[in-house]
Amino acid sequence: MPESSEIQNPAASPSLGEALVAKGLLERSDLERALELEKERGGGLARILADLGFVNPAELLKVQSERLGLPVARAGEFPVEPLHEHQIPASYMRHYRFLPLGGSPVLRVAVADPLDLATLASIQSLTGMPVEVALASETEILRGIDAIYGQTMPADPAPSARADMDRLRDMASEAPVIRYVNALIAQALDESASDIHLEPFESAFRVRFRIDGVLEERSAPASKLEAAVVSRLKLMAKLDIAERRLPQDGRIQLKALGREIDVRVATLPTLYGESLALRLLDPAVADELDLASLGFDGDLLARIERIAALPHGLLLVTGPTGSGKSTTLHAALKRVNSAQRKIITIEDPVEYRLAGVNQIHVAPAIGLTFATGLRHIVRQDPDVIMVGEIRDRETAEIAVRAALTGHCVYSTLHTNDAASAITRLSDMGVERYLLASSVTAVLAQRLVRVLCQQCKRPSAVAESPGGDQVQSWEAVGCEACRGQGYRGRLGIFELLEVNAAVRRAIATNVDMSEASCHGNLRSLQQDAWAKVRQGLTSVAEVVRATQDA
Repeated sequence: MPESSEIQNPAASPSLGEALVAKGLLERSDLERALELEKERGGGLARILADLGFVNPAELLKVQSERLGLPVARAGEFPVEPLHEHQIPASYMRHYRFLPLGGSPVLRVAVADPLDLATLASIQSLTGMPVEVALASETEILRGIDAIYGQTMPADPAPSARADMDRLRDMASEAPVIRYVNALIAQALDESASDIHLEPFESAFRVRFRIDGVLEERSAPASKLEAAVVSRLKLMAKLDIAERRLPQDGRIQLKALGREIDVRVATLPTLYGESLALRLLDPAVADELDLASLGFDGDLLARIERIAALPHGLLLVTGPTGSGKSTTLHAALKRVNSAQRKIITIEDPVEYRLAGVNQIHVAPAIGLTFATGLRHIVRQDPDVIMVGEIRDRETAEIAVRAALTGHCVYSTLHTNDAASAITRLSDMGVERYLLASSVTAVLAQRLVRVLCQQCKRPSAVAESPGGDQVQSWEAVGCEACRGQGYRGRLGIFELLEVNAAVRRAIATNVDMSEASCHGNLRSLQQDAWAKVRQGLTSVAEVVRATQDA
């Protein structure tokens, strides 16, 4: 039986679609429709043909077997007991549609997509055994996984449910639905939205964009298309449209407005249907990342650039979700990136792609967490390491050890101010004397909206928390800012440098709110009011962004 490396080159024989047409198993018009859908959603022609019901699954499997020179594994060959369940979680098998069949020293594996070489490589890495490939249908593989490892969903839906799924698949491929979804994503990109939310309610279907951190409502699809729009997005993200009871996560890669866009899709079952959240990530944005453009200026910019370039130590960025922590760290990485430094990141997810930087996605399903990834990263002799977030004691301790042994480590924490980061790590179980020796600085931040410079107008003189009289500005709204009065966002920052005095305070368990005054600290409020004086933002924005600080 051929190993994965011996799969026949499909380019040496007629394409799958042409082979099916030549055998009279597929109409030319259906092939053209499926090819168009493949360009839009990806996922492989075979899966699309099966989803659309254009080809009998058994015939499709037979043609694939002939083209690739691979045998077909039937359900009778499946094992009756779990295999390699300690190395490969069943959830990972379900997601990538494969099933270990057994064998030694070569492991036989039934797969739905034999050209997914990355998955085959991961199976070999996880088990430590060379892999031998056989073909099986997705349906048989999923039924086999459910039977052997435990059933998580009905293996064979009722005829009425199956008909409903078929109808949704067909509708999701119709022109009106395709046009609406394409137009929705293009509009969101044109308006610089970071997220799209589609939410079903009892009497309405709401579509909203998050622009500059604020949700704004947009036109919803016609009621008869609502379910089809959700199904189309799930198909594009390679999710199971039949699964409506459990949350799912997927990814869409597409080209829109002349740009390659990465869309992260998350579904959530609610009382009235599935709610979808789409995070729009533009890889090209990494080219524009710059600390100065994020809101750092003057002395603060010089300080953060100096700290980021230190040869070792732990730099932490804190703040709530959505406060721009990852963006700041990526801008700092870009600032220090050079041919003389080896940089490795582990993130969840990778939002910006940086040239010359080794970037890793966490994959908890196969045991690749922040902690396990970081443990292996330090063996790669990096100069700079970025950990997307410190969530637990194990990750915190490894990051601190790495900072103490000659690595520059960047990471994030969820705390409201800079001083609280030390307390949070101490509460996780990291010894304070280690924190005193490893942490070089903590940066707390928030995001405020920037006043539209074309329509802003002077407002009443305001009094800052320090008692100063400040000329403030207010939002008006014009065509340039779509009537919002704001265009874009920038950061407000609080930088705590760990100098000798702060280091002693950390080690001797002094209250950090008192110790922070020794770290040349300018508070979030002080930085925010400085930006009010410059006419960059409004008092209302400052109050909104700093009320928890």
